[in-house]
Amino acid sequence: MTNILHITASIRNDDQSVSRSLSNRLVEGLVARTGARVTSRDLATNELPFIDEARFAANLTPHAERSTEQHELAAIGDELIAELEAADTIVFGVPVYNFSVPATVKAWADLVARAGTTFRYTANGPEGLLKDKKVFIAVASGGTSVGSAIDFMTPWLTHFLGFIGITDVEIVAADAIMGAGGEEKIAAAHQQAELLAA
Repeated sequence: MTNILHITASIRNDDQSVSRSLSNRLVEGLVARTGARVTSRDLATNELPFIDEARFAANLTPHAERSTEQHELAAIGDELIAELEAADTIVFGVPVYNFSVPATVKAWADLVARAGTTFRYTANGPEGLLKDKKVFIAVASGGTSVGSAIDFMTPWLTHFLGFIGITDVEIVAADAIMGAGGEEKIAAAHQQAELLAA
């Protein structure tokens, strides 16, 4: 392990966010064990654009064939994809918002899902091109139990990562913490994060 990409999405800061504190614990433990370099991407800064027709076309246009405007439109997608390609380990700190991923995570996914770069179409269907990467997803939710019928976040994110070729995924969850035993669930998730990073 040499390069970790740390992606966070909570609108709360490090002192208030359970998903941030969990993913921070994972990253710190991994760095202590391996000395890996960390690239951080905080999606909650709302710097990512939503895909529109012009940006979609720019993303699909080969680099050498892009116009000046297309280079500008595709630049953020190029940057996000380069971060993914450079990482051998990716740590997500993602809360469940309204039963699914935050909108910023969907915006990130729309920018990194690029045919011919992160996946390709074959006679047997799509094939992910980002191989041999490890992912940890640190999840926090107030009322949604991970793996339940109303959890649309972890299945979606796991499926999307598999679509681009990343299938080695482990989930650490502090879920349904607004109910009874919330503090105990958070503590148990931190313990799990420590063990996974060791």
